[in-house]
Amino acid sequence: MRVLLSHNNFDIAGGAEVFYHEVGRVLKAQGHQVAYLSAMNNAIETEWRSYFPSVAAYSTGGVLAKAINFPRMIYNRRAKESMARLIEDFNPDIIHAFAIYVQLTPAILDAAREAGVPVVLSCNDYKHICPNYKLYHHGRVCEDCKEGSFYRAIINNCCHGSIAYSVASAMEAYAHNWMNIYRKNVHTFLFASEFMAHRTEEFWGKESFRWKMLRNPFDITKNSLRGPLGDYALYFGRLIDEKGVDVLLEAAARFRELPVVIIGEGPDRESLESRAAELGLTNVSFLGPKWGDDLSGWLSCCRFVVVPSRWHENFPYVIFQAFAAGKPVIGSNRGGIPELIDHGARGFVYEASSPEALATAMRKLGNGKDDVVKDMGRRARSYVEEEFNDKRFYERLMGIYEGVLR
Repeated sequence: MRVLLSHNNFDIAGGAEVFYHEVGRVLKAQGHQVAYLSAMNNAIETEWRSYFPSVAAYSTGGVLAKAINFPRMIYNRRAKESMARLIEDFNPDIIHAFAIYVQLTPAILDAAREAGVPVVLSCNDYKHICPNYKLYHHGRVCEDCKEGSFYRAIINNCCHGSIAYSVASAMEAYAHNWMNIYRKNVHTFLFASEFMAHRTEEFWGKESFRWKMLRNPFDITKNSLRGPLGDYALYFGRLIDEKGVDVLLEAAARFRELPVVIIGEGPDRESLESRAAELGLTNVSFLGPKWGDDLSGWLSCCRFVVVPSRWHENFPYVIFQAFAAGKPVIGSNRGGIPELIDHGARGFVYEASSPEALATAMRKLGNGKDDVVKDMGRRARSYVEEEFNDKRFYERLMGIYEGVLR
């Protein structure tokens, strides 16, 4: 089978890019031919680079430059032409697209339809139904744009905290909705969580599109850590409003006997450190960003990991890193988090806005018997080994592809 994969970024900047390349890796390992289309916004060398279209740099330049480039954010004709050229040269059986908005834009989907090549689209965030892609802004979960009320993004000023971005994102959403460009061109939408699939049904209508579950592969052989059961809770990730680290601090104030280690960087670090000082949290340590072996050392020796997200996270990669290390996870009841944790099996789920509920869960693992905590960690690791290995992922992926081609 010949598969064309398409995603805005070819170089790896986060979990979305990891997924993009992991799909290609698994397909090539099984003997399939794989081509790639990304935006020309990086310096990575690849045999497919000559097909990568140029895209506008929307985060730089003045008002006039942004106004001139705005149509390309909605519908990039250069990207459409690049996709058409790659389809003609590579002759794919199927196209698997990922995040394509703003840079490649769904113009590439028109090229696929015109060439008669079916498309599946993996949705890694909520951009297809929400102008700011998070269903969250200014400290609250938000579904104001349901039923196509995208002007609410402007009223809420929810896109990068900028009126200009919010106006542009609302107009983009209206344009794509008017063109029906996603549902017209995508044969099957793929989701990593039941939550995102059902939220999409609420926005679009239950019978208005096809969808399947496809969770990201996870190579546990590259993420396997072994370490003693420590005496501290660990958070690692961005320090930003939607991650809910402020709730973790309030919970730590209710359970001061347990040390809490916070690893990461972000725009809220200063305010979070100030809040910890106000609360007198001598049990909380901010260590800044850590990568590679430095992060692994802290992860392998913690007691459990906390994922206190306020927004509807789809498929948090940190949960799998924790599970691979044999650590249970305490996570909020937002997005796809509860599906992965399975309350009481691989950790605990709590009400996202409740520091007391989080503190209660932390006490259960912090004061719990070591054997109980270790058993949860073993179940977590087994879950990843059995459900997210290459073999299982490949079987699910090919079941989807073959179903589409039939």
